Amino acid sequence: MASKTFTMKFFSLLISSFAIIQMARAGDPDILSDFIVPANVTTVDASFFTFTSMRFLAPTTTFKVSKISLAEFPALNGQSVSYAVLQFPTDTPNPPHIHPRASELLFLIRGTLLVGFVDTTNKLFTQTLQTGDIFVFPKGLVHFQYNADPQEPALAISAFGSANAGTVLIPDTLFTTGIDNYVLAKSFKTDVATIQALKAGLAPKP
Repeated sequence: MASKTFTMKFFSLLISSFAIIQMARAGDPDILSDFIVPANVTTVDASFFTFTSMRFLAPTTTFKVSKISLAEFPALNGQSVSYAVLQFPTDTPNPPHIHPRASELLFLIRGTLLVGFVDTTNKLFTQTLQTGDIFVFPKGLVHFQYNADPQEPALAISAFGSANAGTVLIPDTLFTTGIDNYVLAKSFKTDVATIQALKAGLAPKP
């Protein structure tokens, strides 16, 4: 009986270990070569591994994300990493959003930022970052950044643990994708007129 109990515990531990390993490996798939070359690339040299589009960042009057992901930089394919440069003029947010395939490590280069995320128990974690601070947003959780300074812009760089982290922008997802007004009104415990006003505010300007 003791032997049977030990065997069952052993197999339970083994199964749990395999599950943990699979969770730890979740994300970009491993590759069986040093790097992946797109079919339309015939010559591979150091230029293939160099991204130069960030040499000149033009000032902006609205929040701007400049991505360095698989779509912009094919050399990232299979490397499980990407970047984004975040430019915040005064009094501008990066609205609540999700990266479904990666955590985010934000490094604040200039200015101050109010940042935060909400975990799966609906607990809010917020922090005001100063220049030089680093903040991590766990994978798949709703998070945001906001430059509340009325005079100084902010600049940050974010690293992601995926070549294609993906972004689900919460306001756009809810109010610009055609979800029924009545469903949204019931979900937010408001009226259809309020939902219509929110949709109108997010609609592209002519």
